[in-house]
Amino acid sequence: MTYPSGAPKTTVVVPTYNERENLPKLIGLLADLRIENLHVLVVDDNSPDGTGKIADEMTENGPLPVTVLHRTEKNGLGRAYVAGMTRALDDGADIVIQMDADLSHPTDVIPTMIDTLTTTDAAVVLGSRYVPGGAVASDWPWHRKALSAWANFYVNAILRLGVKDATAGFKAWHASTLRAIDVASVQSNGYAFQVEMNHRTVRRGLLLAEVPIRFEERNDGESKMSLSVQLESAAVPWKLLLSRKR
Repeated sequence: MTYPSGAPKTTVVVPTYNERENLPKLIGLLADLRIENLHVLVVDDNSPDGTGKIADEMTENGPLPVTVLHRTEKNGLGRAYVAGMTRALDDGADIVIQMDADLSHPTDVIPTMIDTLTTTDAAVVLGSRYVPGGAVASDWPWHRKALSAWANFYVNAILRLGVKDATAGFKAWHASTLRAIDVASVQSNGYAFQVEMNHRTVRRGLLLAEVPIRFEERNDGESKMSLSVQLESAAVPWKLLLSRKR
């Protein structure tokens, strides 16, 4: 897809909860890309460490245009992304990038993701750990590598999404794709959110593309992966499959 006039408005949606150390670093890395018409939308879930306040300060003196969406409760990554993506669409974004605030997603791949999105028929581009050239951090413990590999096999065995990294959380979307899949109505959280978004895209006959990334372990802060998120992630593929058969 091409855009008729000037650079497309690209909005990076970044959910945060207790990311006061990482958020300024991430915004600095995004600014270093020097992508024309690049914006950042921080979705903060009332972080007790003051992340929301730091984000507000960056709207005044940050190196990029920054907007902050403050939410009053922490009710899951999926809900934060839905709120952020919906806001980005309302604010006129042409391309929406979703990425974590913990620096696990490499910002230097974003130009390749945007180029792939705008020069091919892809409706969404995934930053993939499991295509040739992709990798996970060498310091990932073996059980995390095994769980990630199993999750991708499990999801694809049930839903046949046709991608190597079905649980990837680093993506570039056309705004038109998010509208086509009705992102505002997505209900899943955690990794299940990523799976449901991919499933909706595939069901509409739209193309998912993948580009390789190296996924890094976070340096600061704590992982947000909980048992409830893992259980939902296991159940959602079956729910999506059964809903398709009705």
